[in-house]
Amino acid sequence: MDETKIVSASTVIAAPAETIFEEIADPARQIAWDGNDNLAESADGQRVRAVGDVFVTLTTKGNARHNHVVEFEEGHRIAWRPSAEGQAPFGHLWRWELRPLDDGRTEVTHTYDWTDLTDETRLPRARRTTSERLQDSLDRLAALF
Repeated sequence: MDETKIVSASTVIAAPAETIFEEIADPARQIAWDGNDNLAESADGQRVRAVGDVFVTLTTKGNARHNHVVEFEEGHRIAWRPSAEGQAPFGHLWRWELRPLDDGRTEVTHTYDWTDLTDETRLPRARRTTSERLQDSLDRLAALF
């Protein structure tokens, strides 16, 4: 079966990239605008600052996810790969890219990439993570500004 394993959505938000990035880079803030309704909790004090950082979130099913930051450019780009505690990442990636526009607004692109996901039990959920779900997160994020 030939299927798309990289989905994305973009929007323009009426706020500077640095301000929006603070919402994305602080896991405790992500719960408020998660369009997948998958995040239940994340402790304060885990603001991402570099590739190699790991932040922990609790899912709505009660599972702790250790998110390994694999891309990071302050104010512009962040991406992470989730895993269970003490295990290798599952193989999917969440990425946020911010492009400042001339008028103080920012183009924000959210991407979900599951090309390296091999765990059969995770494939149905991966397939349900569509560009519409990513757009829900973007819309909720935009509503904060």
